[in-house]
Order: sequence, then structure tokens, then C-alpha cells
Amino acid sequence: MGSAGFSSAPAKSSYDVVIIGGAMMGSSTAWFLADNPDFNGSVLVVEKDPSYEKSSTAHTNSCMRQQFSRELNVRISQFAADFVNNFRTYLGGDELVPELTVQSYGYMYLADNEGFADVLRENQKVQLAAGAGTRLLNADEIKREYPFYNVDDIVLGSINLVNEGYWDGGTVFDWWRRSARERGVEYVAGEVSAMTRNEAGTLVESVTLKSGEVISCGAVVNAAGPRAARVAAMAGIDIPVEPRKRFTWIFSAEKPLDRELPLTIDPSGVHMRQDGPETYLAGGHSDYDPAVDYDDFAMDHSLWENHIWPVIAGRVPQFEAIKVVTEWAGHYAYNTFDHNAIMGPHETVENFFFLNGFSGHGLQQSPAMGRGTAEFLTYGAYRSLDLTPFHFDRIQRNEPFEERAVI
Repeated sequence: MGSAGFSSAPAKSSYDVVIIGGAMMGSSTAWFLADNPDFNGSVLVVEKDPSYEKSSTAHTNSCMRQQFSRELNVRISQFAADFVNNFRTYLGGDELVPELTVQSYGYMYLADNEGFADVLRENQKVQLAAGAGTRLLNADEIKREYPFYNVDDIVLGSINLVNEGYWDGGTVFDWWRRSARERGVEYVAGEVSAMTRNEAGTLVESVTLKSGEVISCGAVVNAAGPRAARVAAMAGIDIPVEPRKRFTWIFSAEKPLDRELPLTIDPSGVHMRQDGPETYLAGGHSDYDPAVDYDDFAMDHSLWENHIWPVIAGRVPQFEAIKVVTEWAGHYAYNTFDHNAIMGPHETVENFFFLNGFSGHGLQQSPAMGRGTAEFLTYGAYRSLDLTPFHFDRIQRNEPFEERAVI
């Protein structure tokens, strides 16, 4: 994604909003602030790695779904789909901005037992009530529509072919960042190493960069992805977000399928989808899924041979003869509390804002979450979707806002 020519030192010593982390969430927030005529403050984005090489944004599988168990998560994805499908209009109609669409081959959730089938049935009710097009299929119906699947063990499938599938997250990210900078948002290459609070501990007064600069701030936004807990700790806050490793493989098949492969969530937890005209993507993790070091991106090569490939070849027999093209390991910002976003202001440290813990669905949630954060920073409240169920105080109250449809 290039180093984007970031300066290494801020132009000023004080900003209305300092955003820590300039990848998808930070850049979404920056763009929505810059796009809002009611916001006239100054914005600094501090990004540790301007190449974005190790960011979750760079390692994403870039998919979007409506199939969630929470209505609010469905509506968040519906806004994302609208934003992507009308991308040029949202960015002001500039003809240099590409026209984008969601490539809607859908997600296919497969249940091999009645317990999970019941979960899919319950989730479908939520999705239909929110206007999604989710359909439930028995094994024969799945086989009729997608003859390449082995469905011998399958009780039920769930699929939605409306605004669900792949989208070009990288292009949205590039344009958000470019457009935000054109509108006056400043990006610097650097790392926040400390924060100073006022005597009462109710406000972050300044952030200190590793390079030594001290920057006064009106508000701080934690958009640090898997490093969210480290940033929150600088403000004296403990959050249940940790980096979890997720592995991805791109492969080609000796006999390509005769139709697009939906993003298939096998009962084993392994997922796979269409990637290019004749390439496919598979993803997963080992049964042992601990928090990992922030800089641990080592591949687990045995995982492919022992787990991922046997699962996908068992589910799609044509995938017995395949060739891995490329592979990588990335990090999820995993919210161990309830697998949902943590956002909004902290109750005590009032100008510290969360944008954390998306547990694998952050990219598709970035338009709504950036918009919501920008609204709260501008108006002190949400103007579009009410995102208060994601606020940090639920963790303090020990009241999870559980998302059951986590991959």
C-alpha cells in the first residue's frame, strides 16, 4: 500500500482530535470527520507503520455479510453495502473515484447438527426483520443450487445473495486516506508511547510520541487494531482485546468450479470462497487459539496439510487436486468479552474514544463505525445508527452484547 509519504513529525503541537492508528478504522473516522461540514476541528492521525504491511487491513479477506445474530450488526453492514455501491457519490462525485460494487456470491453457513441449524433459523428471523434476503436450504436444495458441495452430513444451510460477498476494501481505504488528507487531515509516521491525563484523571491532555513530541489533544481515538489494549493502558484503561492469529491461503484448482463459490463456513470453522476467476481463498486457525505477540506473523505450515486442506477437499471434492498460490498470517483484534466492537467514549476518561475489538468483522463495519465515531466527536451523540450498545460501559456492567455469528 506504499508508505504514502507521511511526515515523521506533526506540523503543530495541539489538535482537536488525535487518532491512534491510521488503517481502516482510523482512516474511516478521519474521512467522516473531514467530510462533515459541522466539524471544523484539526485532526492528526498517528500511524506506526505507514506501509500498513502488518496491519489487519492489509491481511483482510475483505468480505461483507448481512448474516449476523444482532439486528444492529445487520444494519451496520447494510450501510457498508450502500456506501460501497455508491462509493463515488459518497466521495463527492469525483470521476477519478472508481465505481465499486459488492460482488454478491453470498455467505453459505453449513450446519451439521440440529443445534446449529436452530441458531441459523433464529438468526434468519433477525436478518429478515432487518430487510436482509437470507434463505435457508436443506441438503437437497443446497446440492441443487451448488452441485459441487458434499452435503452428506449437512442438516441446513443459510445463504444471502444480496450485498453479501467480496468488496474492494483496499480501494475504499486508499481513497478515504487520500481524500481525508486532501481535506486537511494530517497523517504522521510515528508511535504513541505515553499519555498524560489531568489531575482528576478524567481527560487525556496530551499524547507523547516515541520521537519525543508532546501533542495536546481535545479527544483521542484508539484505532490501534490488535494493539488496542496497549494503547488503552496508556490512559489507565483495561480492555479485553487481544491479537489472535488467522491464516489465509490462496489456491487454484485443477478442475475449477462451474459457478462462484460462496464464502462457505464449514461446520469445522474453516472458511473458503471465490477469490479470482479461477482462484479460491481458504482461511482458518488451529484449535489452540491463544493471544499472540504483536509482531508474530509466522505461518503454521502444518495447519494446511493436517486441517485446512482435508476439510475443504472433504466439503468440495474438486478441491482434492489444488495448488497453493500464496499464503499469509494476519491478526484479528479479538474481543474476548462478547466478540463485538467496543466504541464510544470512556465513562471516566471522557475524551478517550474506543474503536476496537471487531473480532474479524471490522472491515465491513468500518463505514458505519467511522461515521458514528465522527458524529459523536462532532455532536456528542449519534445522528444515524444508535451505536450505544457497543459502548465500553457494558463491559464494566458485565452485560455482554453477544454476537453469535463470528467466524
